[in-house]
Amino acid sequence: MDYVGQVPAPPLDRFIDDIYCLTGVPRHRRMNIPPMPSAHLFLTLGEPARLWDSDPSVPPAVFSDGWFMGVWTRRLRNRWVPVDDVWRRSVDRIRNRIGDLASPAATLRAVEDELRSRLADAPSRGLELVQHTGGRLEISHGVVAVAALTEAAGVSGNHLAAQFKAHVGITPKRLARIYRFARLINSVDTLRPIDWSEYAHSAGYFDQAHFSKEFKDFTGHTPTEYLALRRRFPADRDFPPDNGPMPAE
Repeated sequence: MDYVGQVPAPPLDRFIDDIYCLTGVPRHRRMNIPPMPSAHLFLTLGEPARLWDSDPSVPPAVFSDGWFMGVWTRRLRNRWVPVDDVWRRSVDRIRNRIGDLASPAATLRAVEDELRSRLADAPSRGLELVQHTGGRLEISHGVVAVAALTEAAGVSGNHLAAQFKAHVGITPKRLARIYRFARLINSVDTLRPIDWSEYAHSAGYFDQAHFSKEFKDFTGHTPTEYLALRRRFPADRDFPPDNGPMPAE
């Protein structure tokens, strides 16, 4: 599978980290997606995609056009919605523009233009507060007290939590947990011996039992099981530097 990505031009770069296009046949038919501090909008221009919940009692969902997935707090998701619920007719417009033989670069341009056309002239209420506070969480990798965030912002904890739920979907405390976990996962070098206690401490975990429980909640595996799976299925060369998604057996 080939990957082509780019950082969108201003002003989209204030809200979107990257836009990418995947073409070809995936190496693995199923991927396990743990929580990460980001939301994703997927557009399917080829075959339909099937998504499974980590709860086996939840039936899988099939999407032929795409889906939107907000910040989730457990693998694989809290909720996903069809792309047309978020972007009415957007996939049809993109398909009509690029045709059947479009290059990945042309596809990315069409998606970026569609995103830009939907950018509001003025930010919605509370968005700047959430962006500023979320930026502090990102820089600190989640190792910052929520009380310090509310004091710096000059708002109450309830107000900050309400604004985060409205714009992000989760509270700043829960987002901090995800940033902390993401720092740990993205720092793991599977080619070297792993001292999980050292990794956990560097990421801000001060309780080994809490770290082990959170790791299992977020990935579905113990740290030892996760490492064995990573070594069995190493990341593709020149693929996006994201150590979160992994093949599911």
